[in-house]
Amino acid sequence: MTRPLWAPWRLEYVAQADEQPGCVFCAEAASELPEAESLVVARGERGFVLLNKYPYSSGHLMVAPVRHLDALGDLDDEEALELHRLAVASLAALEKAASPHGHNLGWNLGRVAGAGIVDHLHLHVVPRWGGDTNFMPVLADVKVLPEHLLATRDRLREARPS
Repeated sequence: MTRPLWAPWRLEYVAQADEQPGCVFCAEAASELPEAESLVVARGERGFVLLNKYPYSSGHLMVAPVRHLDALGDLDDEEALELHRLAVASLAALEKAASPHGHNLGWNLGRVAGAGIVDHLHLHVVPRWGGDTNFMPVLADVKVLPEHLLATRDRLREARPS
């Protein structure tokens, strides 16, 4: 028996995906979006952390450089260090806000490697729980998220290290 999964808020994000001109990371880095619409969780001088609009699990974050570049080797030392520090701070915020059992961190470099946005480098930070629903994309091309993105954003902003 097939049972539908309902996530009405996702349609809004999917419908907007093709409407936004330019680079979503550059728009967020330049603070072009109002705070209430922004999914940014933390900012540094050279990098920032934001929630993924199409997450693999609740709390799926992306750490990106402010500078628009597409190759990991093009990061300068200061950018690389700050992105690492932001990733570590993201793990701490996720631990405090959501108590995951583990994490996946990864760079999807190139479309064939799974990058949905190939022209702006970003590191995925994905919280994981025992028994989570990450099998769903494999079996049914479905992702199940128990919490609205904006609620997750607010909890992570509160939990970020000082």
